[in-house]
Amino acid sequence: MSTGAATPARRGQQPPRLGRYHARWHRVLRFVAQRLVLRPVVSTVTATTVEGTDNVEGLTGPYILVANHCSHLDTAVVISQLPYRLTKKLTVGAAADYFYSRWWTKAATSLFFNTYPIHRGRSSGKGKGLSQQLLTSGLPIMIFPEGTRSRDGVMRTFKPGAAMLSATTGLPCVPVALLGTYEAMPVGRFWPLPGRPRVRVLVGRPMRPQPGESVREFNTRLTDRVRTMMTMQTPYVVGDSRRGGHGGRSQEEAS
Repeated sequence: MSTGAATPARRGQQPPRLGRYHARWHRVLRFVAQRLVLRPVVSTVTATTVEGTDNVEGLTGPYILVANHCSHLDTAVVISQLPYRLTKKLTVGAAADYFYSRWWTKAATSLFFNTYPIHRGRSSGKGKGLSQQLLTSGLPIMIFPEGTRSRDGVMRTFKPGAAMLSATTGLPCVPVALLGTYEAMPVGRFWPLPGRPRVRVLVGRPMRPQPGESVREFNTRLTDRVRTMMTMQTPYVVGDSRRGGHGGRSQEEAS
């Protein structure tokens, strides 16, 4: 198990397939699309609040954002509502069979969400290993470890991909719990319900595998953390050990 953080590739040395993700011109276009177009729309059709950003105040460099998934609204909420310092370079794993099957969906999701293709099932072709390549080139990624949207709003056990990436790169996972997106826009709908439904984004403290902890054990702990945040409806859960409720580092974060 690697304990050191991945070393980002030097500027200009990224593999050709990663050029767009590092390009300044694309970052400028994303800013316009995400902050000047998407953010006002999401804020208009939902009443979204973000809690727990103090948990990641000291977070620098690439990371792996993991969240529960039950709506196409999930990505739009995270990308548009989290602080810009967290989303400026964030890349989002998207199902290749769904979002990359037509040129126009590929172009739209690439612009608004900075997506890269994830091949569900047997990984093959040009999408294989792209998550790790993005991380080692210095870019954070966002993954929905359940693999697909929940059809009933109940979170399923995470697949181990995110935990494995954290273990092999030494980079932290940032657990995020999304509340209300299923009720706002369940599977089958392509626009949120009227009335500005309430949505909450809970940002937990970064997590890494502990010494001697297997990928399977870390994946279980990561799953349990997001599930607990959802159940308790708070980004501050047992194990964070916050000094006086604010500003303290957890034992996990300090180790």
